[in-house]
Amino acid sequence: MESLFEKQDLLLRSTSMKIVRSYMEEVNWNAQLLCIRGPRGVGKSTLLRQYIKLNFPLGSREALYCSLDWVYFSQHSMLEVSTNFYKMGGKLLVFDEVHKYDNWSKEIKEISELYPSMQIFLSGSSLLNLLNGDADLSRRCRSYDMPGLSFREFLIFYHQISIPKISLEDMLRNPVELANDVNEKCRPLQQFHDYLNVGYYPYYLNNRIDYYPLIEQMVNYVVDVELPQLRGISTSKIRQVKALLNVLAQQVPFEVDLSKLARAVGLQRNTVLEYLNHLADAKLLTLLYSDATSIKKMQKPDKIYLDNPNLLYSLATTPVKIGTARECFAINQLSYNHKVEYGKTQGDFRIDGKWTFEVGGEDKTYDQIADLPNSYIFADNIEMPYGHKLPLWLLGFLY
Repeated sequence: MESLFEKQDLLLRSTSMKIVRSYMEEVNWNAQLLCIRGPRGVGKSTLLRQYIKLNFPLGSREALYCSLDWVYFSQHSMLEVSTNFYKMGGKLLVFDEVHKYDNWSKEIKEISELYPSMQIFLSGSSLLNLLNGDADLSRRCRSYDMPGLSFREFLIFYHQISIPKISLEDMLRNPVELANDVNEKCRPLQQFHDYLNVGYYPYYLNNRIDYYPLIEQMVNYVVDVELPQLRGISTSKIRQVKALLNVLAQQVPFEVDLSKLARAVGLQRNTVLEYLNHLADAKLLTLLYSDATSIKKMQKPDKIYLDNPNLLYSLATTPVKIGTARECFAINQLSYNHKVEYGKTQGDFRIDGKWTFEVGGEDKTYDQIADLPNSYIFADNIEMPYGHKLPLWLLGFLY
């Protein structure tokens, strides 16, 4: 046990507290059992270690952070660690990379039943599905999905510019006030285009040269390791999965023709649809439907996007079309707290069933949405709103 505390102490000393994401405030840290999921690289492990530093003195033995990919867990079980920790007066036990431990859900269920006074925090891949675990944790565990940095958080992380987040309703009601606030503190257009390229993952802060290789490494890990491990995809199909991602990265937003896509990557149509859903669960893709309320399990999406613009710029082997990056950004920022549907002939996107949004450049006109109530244009390359034409970068202040 002492070796685990020594590792924790080293990790906590190296965990910076200069910037703590506002996501910290969205989690119910009083829960006895909670799980934070999310794509690799968005800062889940850092958030958990920051929580310990904020709430326990350095050197405390009442909290323990450990990652289940440590060599220690090749010879020791979660239950053994939990029992010993509880006997020593432990109050908070954090298991990171929980998906790398076989039968984790059964042991977590047993631990939570044996030691109800001890808090247990879990962290794992976006593909982790508590509802389909070996034990039913859905009623016991509070689950949260952690996104990458918003444009607002990018300004905090990389430029020390702090601006409060704003609800979509308030933004649409009074966009001028927010736009003025931002323009007084920075040149948003310059920072926004930087964000589209390198702003979503926090590790750009320390790895500027290796940023895109790190994204590719993350994608390879999801496809090579997590999809076979967590979704049962045969390793013999990994090449086709990567080919599928490659095709989509060159053509997004992809107008979906599943049969054509299947032929391009050498897979059956239904298999392609299955893989698309897995890649969306892993937060590598976003699948848009024209009616999100009646989606069937094997229904084809109307449009396919990479999850965020940084993924797009990292994986594309041809020049990225700025229109694609703009739409990718808008969906990514809106999807965290809102339901986004494909608009088909009535605007680009339908938001929460009540707003219609068009996304484009500064010359974008109202022609397609002129007769629609509650319709707005989010345009790139403008600094201030003009009526219902708002700067696209404003969507980056929703979280």
